Amino acid sequence: MSNISVIGLGKMAAALAGRALAGGNAVEIIGRDQVKAKELAATLGGATVGTAGAAPAGDIVVLAVPYGSAAAVVSEYGDALSGKVVIDITNPVTPGFTGFVTPEGSSGAQEIAKAAPAGAHVVKAFNTLFSHVLAAGPAEGRTIDVFIAGDDAQAKARVSAFVESLGLRPLDTGPLAMARAVENVALLQLGLVAHSVKHTNFSLGVNVLG
Repeated sequence: MSNISVIGLGKMAAALAGRALAGGNAVEIIGRDQVKAKELAATLGGATVGTAGAAPAGDIVVLAVPYGSAAAVVSEYGDALSGKVVIDITNPVTPGFTGFVTPEGSSGAQEIAKAAPAGAHVVKAFNTLFSHVLAAGPAEGRTIDVFIAGDDAQAKARVSAFVESLGLRPLDTGPLAMARAVENVALLQLGLVAHSVKHTNFSLGVNVLG
């Protein structure tokens, strides 16, 4: 199992931390509001509480903050992230959910990687799952897929093992440049919510035929 630090106190942070604990992983909760961080850890049971800005205890650091502040958070930690796998779960979409706020030809994960120290390995993952779907996990034989993208094969292998510990299926999409495609999947989901499905009780995945 893995040693995980979750930076963030929102719904995705709580869902990921909860499933990580259930999967036998060690979990550290980190947030600027220490009171809320302690409350979340107490709610989850079994999680420890770290200090914002200090070196995360986990070998895998989950960046569960809004995209707008993600690069700044990574820059704040600086060399404390060197040697760690940083999982970017953000979606850099415009307020109207019609496009991206990132530069043309880039992705949120690639922009975050620019802010990370050279020794950190950024991997895109979990951005296509709604928090309540992630928290509920697989049911009735339903497979929940997690698309991942990254440039370091060993880092992706570690993230894949972590994903499997949550009872989910990792699907490697290729190098970090593929994060833009993975972020487009999230944008597609938001379009489905707005125009056809009308709710968020679903996930997109792959059915292998034959």
